[in-house]
Amino acid sequence: MTTSLTDLAEMLLDAARRAGADGADAIVASGRSVMIDVRAGQLEQAVRAEGRDLGLRVLIGQRQADVSSSDARPETIDALAERAVAMAREAPEDPHIGLADPAQLAQERDSAALELADPADEPSGETLQARAACAEEAALAVEGVSQVQSAIAAHERSEIAQAISNGFRGSYGRTSNHVGCTAIAGAGAGMERDHDSDTRIFDADLRDAAGIGRRAGERAAERLGARRPPTGAWPVLFDERISGSLIGHLVGAANGAAVARGASWLRDRLGEPVLPETLSLIEDPHRPRVSGSRAFDGEGLATRRRAIVENGVLTGWLLDLASARKLGMAPTGNGKRGLSGPPSPGRWNVALTQGAADRDELLAQMGTGLLVTSMIGATINPNTGDYSRGAAGFWVDNGQIAYPVNECTIAGSLPDFLRRITPANDARTWLSSVVPSLLVEGLTLAGE
Repeated sequence: MTTSLTDLAEMLLDAARRAGADGADAIVASGRSVMIDVRAGQLEQAVRAEGRDLGLRVLIGQRQADVSSSDARPETIDALAERAVAMAREAPEDPHIGLADPAQLAQERDSAALELADPADEPSGETLQARAACAEEAALAVEGVSQVQSAIAAHERSEIAQAISNGFRGSYGRTSNHVGCTAIAGAGAGMERDHDSDTRIFDADLRDAAGIGRRAGERAAERLGARRPPTGAWPVLFDERISGSLIGHLVGAANGAAVARGASWLRDRLGEPVLPETLSLIEDPHRPRVSGSRAFDGEGLATRRRAIVENGVLTGWLLDLASARKLGMAPTGNGKRGLSGPPSPGRWNVALTQGAADRDELLAQMGTGLLVTSMIGATINPNTGDYSRGAAGFWVDNGQIAYPVNECTIAGSLPDFLRRITPANDARTWLSSVVPSLLVEGLTLAGE
């Protein structure tokens, strides 16, 4: 009889106790996935994977150690726990580590309302191949597209169980369904590439594969003839496809571990304006059918809806137990726990206030400048927020797209220009990061 994930987590805790641990937490995950890649109308690759992994953290006083394995035999679990305890005894002391008090633990642990797992049957390999082929065919039908680099359809299902020696027990399932296409337009040195994709928890929510392929082809063809834009100080409109990266840098700077180390440009700005006063950034881990939703975090604490930024003002950090203790604050239920490492702060779903104008209206407002649709690399100074990234997109003249551009660099001070952003109203509300296109005035652009 196959041992359940919950039983395996209990076996890990029991083994840790026998080995001499003062406390322990265990996580067990199992999953299966299938990915189909089509090229030239034929099956290019079919990958099916199944696995089960175990992670154990043990605490000896103020010392800890983490171990992981894919072997669930009882003798292996005992050896794993013994090894973890031996490692912990040799680890340096950390006054801030420790499990949650029982009173801190989440009371609501049922994830059913979040709809994180699609109850429908797994799509067949034939269905996935047909989706990938449909996306490829639609991309190739776009004028100017010379080839399709990849057309992929995939499905994944996983189960996770957590058990902690302070009494916490929790489990949930997850599914993910994906269709993606990357098209290439033109030939030789003039080739341009772009893509489109969709990933949903419920298979029925996926966008049409033909529409994904067609949009990938259109995006690639639109980039033909790209050249460098003029150098100077120009307004920049970050398209909704990539605008989330700007807010991601802000959320990353609000990570409690970085703040506690002093390695964040936000470290002294709690209670100060970091966005325009009309904007708020809301974290909501309870949105149904969204990948970043959780009923409880990796330390057994309840997750909750809250404002990270409210009316432009930074109101709090993302805190796990250890970083909260370092900062002398209460944890926020943002502890994320992997299989082979201790908990650390992480974000759940975030949403930025949307504006009243659509993207075209912001282009008209911008007048002349750069519309960015893709970015390459990143140089972000974590202490100062100095920002520099490679970019590509379209040059805008008198509010209208004039020609495609590439090989340019955008630079500025992230703390400064986040205070000047103007949002559109085009965010995709089903994503974990709901961020519309963002207009920023006066960035430095290095092109020709």
